[in-house]
Amino acid sequence: MKVGAARAAPAKGGRAGKPTGGKPARAANSPRRWLKWLVLGPLLLVLLLQLYFFLMVCWWTRFDPSSTSMMRTQLSELRVQNPNATLKQTWVPYARISDNLKRAVIASEDANFAEHDGVDWDALEKAYERNNKRHKVVGGGSTITQQLAKNLFLSGSRNYLRKGQELVIAYMLEAVMSKERILEIYLNVVEFGRGVFGAEAAARYYYRTAAASLNATQAARLAVMLPNPRYYDRHRSTSYLARRTGIIQRRMSAADLP
Repeated sequence: MKVGAARAAPAKGGRAGKPTGGKPARAANSPRRWLKWLVLGPLLLVLLLQLYFFLMVCWWTRFDPSSTSMMRTQLSELRVQNPNATLKQTWVPYARISDNLKRAVIASEDANFAEHDGVDWDALEKAYERNNKRHKVVGGGSTITQQLAKNLFLSGSRNYLRKGQELVIAYMLEAVMSKERILEIYLNVVEFGRGVFGAEAAARYYYRTAAASLNATQAARLAVMLPNPRYYDRHRSTSYLARRTGIIQRRMSAADLP
């Protein structure tokens, strides 16, 4: 009888068959799990975004982009005033764009285009110093490759976070595309005026000719308009535009084409 009584006695520290201390351990791990995802979640999203950018860049090595972030943004703005608004843009291959325009754009926007790997660090440093003096972002020192990265994927806002993303995409472009392909895409999607994108549309809009037929003066003038095309679309006879066109025209012969 004593043996039976001993078997019936409950275990010390709690009910029979129930482990003790399990719930406090799970509660202690829960905050750590949330903290881990708070850190890893945004990082994972950033990596997925970079993968998306890279895959699109690879796709565009062989296929022409039908639109860009800049084009979609401007079309949305135009349709606020006119729901039926459209953009002026016609894709033309590299060989059907005047060498005058290629040289003018390189001379005006990125003299070291044929040499750098996507980023001109000297130009960025000078731009950084100018921005610090004025206490705001007034210039980015962007190469043609960086401008293409912005046009394809990003907004027109000026801040250092967007600039950092622009640098990353620029290196992607240079890693998988030839200089000729980068310049070809750039000249087909860059903005030349309100609703005017690409060399062919610009040539026909301003000079009623084809991109292949642009002469040196016409090409230089279009290249000078690029930093602020909507302004020069409305102000086509400023003294600065005329003076700068002459400067770029004289520099064009030194521009190396890819």
